[in-house]
Amino acid sequence: MISNRLSHLLTSMKQQHLDAVAINPGPSLIYLTGLHFHLMERPTVLWVKSDQTCALVLPELEMLKVKDSPLPVKAFPFGDNPQTWKEAFLQASRYLDLDKKKVGVEPLHLRIMEYDFLKEAAPTAEFIDGSAVFTNLRICKDAQEAAATRKAVKIAQDALKATLPFVKAGRTEKQIAAELTLQLLRAGSDSEFPFEPIVSSGPNSANPHAVPSERVLQHGDLLVIDYGAIYDGYISDLTRTFAIGEVEPEFRKIADLVLQANAAGRQRATSGIPAGDVDKAARSVIAKAGYGTYFTHRTGHGIGMEPHEPPYIFGENELTLEPGMCFTVEPGIYLPDRGGVRIEDNLLITEGSAETLSDLPRELITID
Repeated sequence: MISNRLSHLLTSMKQQHLDAVAINPGPSLIYLTGLHFHLMERPTVLWVKSDQTCALVLPELEMLKVKDSPLPVKAFPFGDNPQTWKEAFLQASRYLDLDKKKVGVEPLHLRIMEYDFLKEAAPTAEFIDGSAVFTNLRICKDAQEAAATRKAVKIAQDALKATLPFVKAGRTEKQIAAELTLQLLRAGSDSEFPFEPIVSSGPNSANPHAVPSERVLQHGDLLVIDYGAIYDGYISDLTRTFAIGEVEPEFRKIADLVLQANAAGRQRATSGIPAGDVDKAARSVIAKAGYGTYFTHRTGHGIGMEPHEPPYIFGENELTLEPGMCFTVEPGIYLPDRGGVRIEDNLLITEGSAETLSDLPRELITID
């Protein structure tokens, strides 16, 4: 598996005319090596050259991990004295002969600290945005990755089902988020969640990225729960909206519109179409009903080893959907200072179709 991933990387590097790539801890490093390193005050960088030569600069305390790497790498360890770190980078650069070479990096992951060490170690090399290489590397999931994502979805759904009996008027958003976190772990999620659960009620539900607060749920509230699980490194990302007791008629109206928009987006999703068409299908339902200005974000985003990754589902995106791409469909309507509704599912593109991985009820369920 690692050999196939390395071959895919090298092919993409050739297409982008890159001589090497430099990767610090994150999903791409895990994807290529199976090794887990944390971003911390000590730098760690994997270098991969177009001739398959690999070098890894890392702290000495991490050296035991290298022997378990399925990717052959030459290690360049350093001690705790920061004055020695530069030399490790210099040795790695000389080993790879990076003089005047073109090196791709991940702009969303590479920090200034690592970038400075790279520039000092290879001052004649050109460091450029390698996003295209890394997007191509992980955007289409294989059967093993798809299976892990399905498992993450099941864990998340089981956790929400176990949490709902706890949800009622009088609980705070933070209390519900804590219970959901516990149930995610009990259901089998890895402990390093893709993101902290969003539990937002009443006026807070009109904020798509609200943070759980001490607000107490009240009758008449809309309640948005946006959360995910992680299994074997792959994430799920789901949202459902609930009514706490009887809610005003317009809330039920927008809930029905979002339900229709979610269905339209999922129905439109298939291989061979532009990603933007999914957004257009979902958005048109809401716009035609006069609520277009209250749908304030894209219809979805890719999921995999990261909670947000390509493909991004926005109207202008001409990227063609291909089998193996996995993403969310999550239209919403948000009435400022009143309440909001979002319904989010996870999809996997298959040959000539799409599979909706999540199947929790999408209708507005009333919790007394």
